[in-house]
Amino acid sequence: MKSRTIPALATFAATVAAFAAGAARAESILFIGNSFTYAQGSAVHYYRAGTVTDLNGEGIGGLPALFKSFADQSGLAYDVYLETHGGIGLDWHLANEAGVLGSRSWDRVVMHGYSTLDAKHPGDPALLVETSRRMAELLAAKNPAIDIRLLATWPRADQVYPAQGAWHGKTLAAMNADLRAGYDRAAAAAPQIHGVVPVGDAWMRAVDAGVADPDPYDGTAAGQVDLWTYDHYHASNFGYYLEALVVFGSVTGHDPRALGAGECSAYELGLSPAQAGALERVAYQQLVASGLLKEAPAPTDHSALRQRCAAAKP
Repeated sequence: MKSRTIPALATFAATVAAFAAGAARAESILFIGNSFTYAQGSAVHYYRAGTVTDLNGEGIGGLPALFKSFADQSGLAYDVYLETHGGIGLDWHLANEAGVLGSRSWDRVVMHGYSTLDAKHPGDPALLVETSRRMAELLAAKNPAIDIRLLATWPRADQVYPAQGAWHGKTLAAMNADLRAGYDRAAAAAPQIHGVVPVGDAWMRAVDAGVADPDPYDGTAAGQVDLWTYDHYHASNFGYYLEALVVFGSVTGHDPRALGAGECSAYELGLSPAQAGALERVAYQQLVASGLLKEAPAPTDHSALRQRCAAAKP
């Protein structure tokens, strides 16, 4: 009995030690944002909420849960957190959640402001620049080596096509250029900010490549996807999937094409393999164009061999 018990205990101890070592290697990543982070208007909103930690306790999965899914499938260890509130910019987080956000040492942070840069003054980056700097200083107080990325959001069709839109009479590309310029200015405002995640640029690349329809007000063309949801403001499952792919590649340095056309979350959200593969290619191309990835041959796609998605684990 004794000779069998000791090896069993040794095996158990080794398992515990391996688990502890794996947990110690996990990087923390915090997402700070609004409805563009928690995925308003789509099935992504509460997707796999048990895999991430919502600091507000609202049961949100959103973009952070998609990031977590991609990371897990890629064998990358991340503890994922989010702090979100609808219809606001970083000024709201600083005024209402500074104590929570500044209470611990985060390894990485991805954050963004309001979808028009400033809700009261669309297109004006001054508030984003100032609040990005202040937020970076708050977060770096606990970890001077923190890696902060600003997420440049997508152009809103409801701000371009209808007469009341702030960019009416201009183009999606013009709105995206204004947003990106604002985020570039904000990224330059603090040394802790290590760059911009080019989500809006990837959005326009999907449109220009014919993967996504440019105008949701006249229907969706055959063979294309609508990146916006029903309000032509927030994203659809396709839009949030593209957002998550670009964030994943930007943060980890991994080629999103390696996830494969049969990627688990795409399947669970109802994207076809062709749609998932097309969005992965767009994300990769944008990451290369932005200097965030090196150009490389497409990885071998083994995802189609999966019989079912892995169970979500808290």
